[in-house]
Amino acid sequence: MSKSIWFQPLSISDFKDSSINMDKHLDIEIVEIGDDFIVGRMPVIEKTKQPYGILHGGASCVLAESIGSTAAALSIDNTKKYPVGIEINANHISSPTDGYIYAKATPVHIGGSTSVWNIDITNDAGKRVAFSRFTALHKNHPETE
Repeated sequence: MSKSIWFQPLSISDFKDSSINMDKHLDIEIVEIGDDFIVGRMPVIEKTKQPYGILHGGASCVLAESIGSTAAALSIDNTKKYPVGIEINANHISSPTDGYIYAKATPVHIGGSTSVWNIDITNDAGKRVAFSRFTALHKNHPETE
């Protein structure tokens, strides 16, 4: 059994009704959590498509950053620090027109001041849609500085 990377024990029920702001607008939700990964999904619907009827690359990036930020937040002591995205890149491989896309974030590095996450995005059939790398800065809460 591998050791969990999360700061405190978690289960999928911890994410019930957790979507806020951009995540809520795009119907992003957490669907799976393991000892060293987290998976979120987003529907491919009108509000996540470009005018040609395919998934908008920016929507894929929002999903990647949302799941990467969630992973970063879960891996640190949130009473002392909070994550802020400082870099994201994405390569778009295919263009889904419906269904869901799934983003699986796994750590490359979790340090005191930054974390780096690989995010693999797939469709309902498990085919790769995109892949991304996300870097978060772990900022000190103002009251702890």
